[in-house]
Amino acid sequence: MTTSQPCTIIPGYLLHRLAEAEPELAPAVEFTLQDGSRTRSRREIEATRWPGGHAPLQGGILPPTMPVPTSTPAPPSAPEEAPGRAGALASAVPEEARPERRVHDAQHGTTLPGTLVRAEGDPETDDVAVTEAYDGLGATWDLLARVYGRDSLDGQGLTLPATVHYSRDYDNAFWDGRQMVFGDGDGVYFTRFTASLDVIAHELAHGLVQYTAGLTYVGQPGALNESVCDVIGSLVRQRVLGQSATEADWLIGSQLVTDRVRGVALRSMAAPGTAYDDPALGTDPQPGHMDDYVDLPHDADNDNGGVHINSGIPNRAFHLFATALGGSSWERAGQVWFDTLATRGLIPRDADFLTFASATLTTARDRYAEDPEVVEALLGAWSGVGLEVD
Repeated sequence: MTTSQPCTIIPGYLLHRLAEAEPELAPAVEFTLQDGSRTRSRREIEATRWPGGHAPLQGGILPPTMPVPTSTPAPPSAPEEAPGRAGALASAVPEEARPERRVHDAQHGTTLPGTLVRAEGDPETDDVAVTEAYDGLGATWDLLARVYGRDSLDGQGLTLPATVHYSRDYDNAFWDGRQMVFGDGDGVYFTRFTASLDVIAHELAHGLVQYTAGLTYVGQPGALNESVCDVIGSLVRQRVLGQSATEADWLIGSQLVTDRVRGVALRSMAAPGTAYDDPALGTDPQPGHMDDYVDLPHDADNDNGGVHINSGIPNRAFHLFATALGGSSWERAGQVWFDTLATRGLIPRDADFLTFASATLTTARDRYAEDPEVVEALLGAWSGVGLEVD
């Protein structure tokens, strides 16, 4: 069966394996795959990086957007910046600014967004999925706003809608171009998809990519898209837990897999290819070095050219970079990745790994001109995965 998938946390190849290994789960898994195909068709229209950084309104859910950050200097009221610094923001996010979250309940249907159950500032409900979604959206907004000076995904206070309890036994979470959607999992291999903070932040980060670099979701740019979202997911979780780069486990989706799975997570950024080795799910196929790059056809049956597979290479590069620098990963290492993603025109939509690596070197030299340790660590990180940049 050929199905085209949206930017989902569970790749199609895992779902296919699960359907084959567990006949009792096959109907729900096959629905997840088919629904993903329909979602992708909608997302490919809505998630386009429109000229000037603007995206069209969708049924009144999303407010107008503004252009993404440029390389212009910061205003006088902002802290003094290095001249020409990559990714300098037009203005800082006001201290009083807050996210605008709206969590809905699909009540096991598939009509979006569903019934509004918690708006921004509303008290906590007794539905744990609603609480987890609300808190995860807030933690992601907080990283972007308080660390990188970006007010929501579009830099203009974009509302963050989400839907929980989507369908039944739905084994996925996704960003569909305008909102987050969370399934409750099958309860056998995967638990509810709001249980993992890095999964929430990862999928929401696809919206950030949509409003910034707009990386094409195929081949190496698609793998970069996935990798950048893993980076954001890990940074959000590390920041909430107060972990340093060396204290973090660098796992994606560790709270998502059940005890039935022989493994620890969906992916390991520190050691790609080691997250799981399970009779039903198979062996984690991620490489961590260009010597092991998996060259696949650019179609849905092959993970759009290995977007969830080859993302292990830039994932490991970021891990090497962050741990070489030490301290909080969201500071210097995360700032370089954010600058690279959000600086208009720095990377094309079809950027390959080498283009992205070279761009990170540009932003690192620009922002951290007086801190040679950053560039040294970055060069070592890319070399460590088989990419030589200068």
